[in-house]
Amino acid sequence: MSLPMFKEKKPWYHKGLRFKCTQCGQCCTGSSGYVWLEYGEMERIAKHLNISLDDFIKKYIRIVSRVPALLDQPGTDHCIFLKDKRCTIYPVRPKQCQVFPWWPGNLSSKENWEEAGSHCEGIDHPEGQVFSVKEIDSHL
Repeated sequence: MSLPMFKEKKPWYHKGLRFKCTQCGQCCTGSSGYVWLEYGEMERIAKHLNISLDDFIKKYIRIVSRVPALLDQPGTDHCIFLKDKRCTIYPVRPKQCQVFPWWPGNLSSKENWEEAGSHCEGIDHPEGQVFSVKEIDSHL
């Protein structure tokens, strides 16, 4: 028997959400946020770039509230690794980038999802795959 007071509230996206990455690069541009990095991610990217971890840190990292984050391209809010609308470290991109658009802020409300969609043409793309709640939540 299920008691109403113990029923879990379904998320607003309980029927799933449609998404298709069009590789437009918009998720890597113009945001005033940060791409946070873990130590292992920095090691993987440095290895991919064929440079030492120390050189990677000196050239591509800033510390924000004691946490490493990627630098932006000088004079912009664009990711330092975005070139010609393509990620130059795509195979080793940070987890934060891998799980976009399934970020808690984007999923916190339908309005936030639609706002993210105003910057990302892949959100609610008519040819996009419909991701289930289970698939979406696995990225959170």
